[in-house]
Amino acid sequence: MGQLAKNETCAETDLPRQIRVSLGSAIVLGLLEGKLDTEPTTAYLMTYKAEKCTANCGFCPQARSSHSKTELLSRVSWPTFPTNTVLKRIGNSAKHGKIKRVCVQALNYPEVFTHITALVTAMNQHAEVPVSVSCQPINSGNTRRLEEAGAERIGIALDAANEKLFREVKGASAGGPYNWDSQFKQLHEALEIFGKGKVSTHLIIGLGETENDAASLIQRCVDMGVLPALFAFTPIRGTALERQPQPSIKSYRRVQLARYIIVNRCARSQDMRFDGLGCLADYGVKKETLMYIVETGKPFLTSGCPDCNRPFYNEKPSGPIYNYPRNIRREEIYAIKQQLGLESNC
Repeated sequence: MGQLAKNETCAETDLPRQIRVSLGSAIVLGLLEGKLDTEPTTAYLMTYKAEKCTANCGFCPQARSSHSKTELLSRVSWPTFPTNTVLKRIGNSAKHGKIKRVCVQALNYPEVFTHITALVTAMNQHAEVPVSVSCQPINSGNTRRLEEAGAERIGIALDAANEKLFREVKGASAGGPYNWDSQFKQLHEALEIFGKGKVSTHLIIGLGETENDAASLIQRCVDMGVLPALFAFTPIRGTALERQPQPSIKSYRRVQLARYIIVNRCARSQDMRFDGLGCLADYGVKKETLMYIVETGKPFLTSGCPDCNRPFYNEKPSGPIYNYPRNIRREEIYAIKQQLGLESNC
């Protein structure tokens, strides 16, 4: 038996029997019936395990000590389906242009890298669509396994904007396995394997950071070659942080704008000015440049991998909408200007 045939046989053997699919993705793939305000352009999958994740992140319904429903991640429901059925539906949907990317979210459990490596391999056999994996590799060997299996991108979440918050929400103080320095080590290793522009991280706004903290971390990631994606903290019943409020929409808009400016190299976080509370007071660009950027609406769209729009992951469709999953309407741009305190007759 040739090596390729052996690899395919191993992948089939290691493939998990079931997988979770986000509700919106399940509707787009034809696994469920339903109406959507905005269709996801990425198919979002999550590894299935009857038990909770072995990590213990304070915001996550999948955390080890969480009392949340097991089918939740953020505010989204993720029903379970047979893996082979999902793979066939992805192949068909990708062929007809309904989805442009697949994102695999991975829980922590002993067999997880065997499962996600097999999933990525099978995905590439069923569909011509780029695959992103969001996981905690633990070591560079696992990262390389994913790249060799055909993953196009990898996401390794930081979530918190500074080391103290990280320790409290994800690390030792939360009863979790993560370490701030180790996360950055894994990001550096991923860059060596996948290359710059192919590695992402997640930053959750509203955990207790200042806007200065957020902008500084975004700058650090961009300097490394890591793409930072923003999420708004969402309190979920049953999690350790269930009583913590969402960030104010005004603060979130300021961080979104700062992120766009930093990622697109219009200015650095060091060029920006913050008040005594760490809130953004100046973005380090000329007023006309700032207004032009805001008018495009681009800073306020969902950020992340190409073709990722994550509809209503952090909010109800009725709003307020933190990350727009579609083009922003003129009246919404006007509201955003008001949220940012930018007065304009444009």
